[in-house]
Amino acid sequence: MKTQTLIFLSLSFMIFSCRSNKPMIDTTTVSELNVERYMGTWYEIARFQHSFEKDLVGVTATYSLRDDGKIDVINAGYKHTLDGEYKEAKGKAKIPNREEPGKLKVAFFLFFYADYNIMELGDDYQHVLIGSSTPDYLWILSRTPQLDETTYQQLVDEAKRRGYDTSKLFKVPQK
Repeated sequence: MKTQTLIFLSLSFMIFSCRSNKPMIDTTTVSELNVERYMGTWYEIARFQHSFEKDLVGVTATYSLRDDGKIDVINAGYKHTLDGEYKEAKGKAKIPNREEPGKLKVAFFLFFYADYNIMELGDDYQHVLIGSSTPDYLWILSRTPQLDETTYQQLVDEAKRRGYDTSKLFKVPQK
């Protein structure tokens, strides 16, 4: 029992000490969200690289509303090149607090939910800036495979203003 307690305390210390070294970010989300309008396919324009999308290009995220109020999520892309092997991951999302509609939780494995913060959303629901509770995850999505440079730069500038290291953004090749 003492060994387990020591391991738990050591892991807790490591987690909290690592978090304190992270830069502060502004994760304020949109105050209004029309979930039905948000549904459909989004193209990944840029992202921070991470293991679960490693080497994927032509990435899309497709959302569809379920009868129980949750959201089905399908993330798909191609390995290495736009002609590469097709990969798909199915998950689910939910809005845990209807008073904060821009703060979603997304899970691709059992009940392990991650933050999905809608930080900026175009009035026309054509582009979005997504972040997390940590500075390690950031996405720029668009309803079209290409996003005009002005809008893209505005979203990058907003992410930078919020404290994200935008030099880590990877522009995702799209068809």
